[in-house]
Amino acid sequence: MTAEEPRPLIRLDKWLWQARFFKTRTLAAKVVSGGHVRVNGVKTAKPAHKVGPGDTLTFLQGREIRVVRILAPGERRGPAPEARMLYQDLTPIKDSDPPAPRYEGKGRPTKKERRQNHLFKTSPLE
Repeated sequence: MTAEEPRPLIRLDKWLWQARFFKTRTLAAKVVSGGHVRVNGVKTAKPAHKVGPGDTLTFLQGREIRVVRILAPGERRGPAPEARMLYQDLTPIKDSDPPAPRYEGKGRPTKKERRQNHLFKTSPLE
């Protein structure tokens, strides 16, 4: 791309859908309309906002905040490996939370514990 050539632009909702961040374009448009997407640090509420290579997007996907830099506008919604070539993921890697510890006598017992409890219970007739 030369300096005289214009930067290729695409609608924000369409790019989010093509890059496979959202299952449908309608869902991507709802997220953008709700004001949950930032383009280069500025909130936008227009699904038709034009984005292109070099723009940085910040948005909520599920329960994670995603930060991505657009590398290419994309031609179609292709397979996942092709979609990953459209962006660079800048999301900071978080350490996974350890599972909650089991404390003695708290929480639902396992099947093994239930069997053991059943063996020690006596019937009222005994």
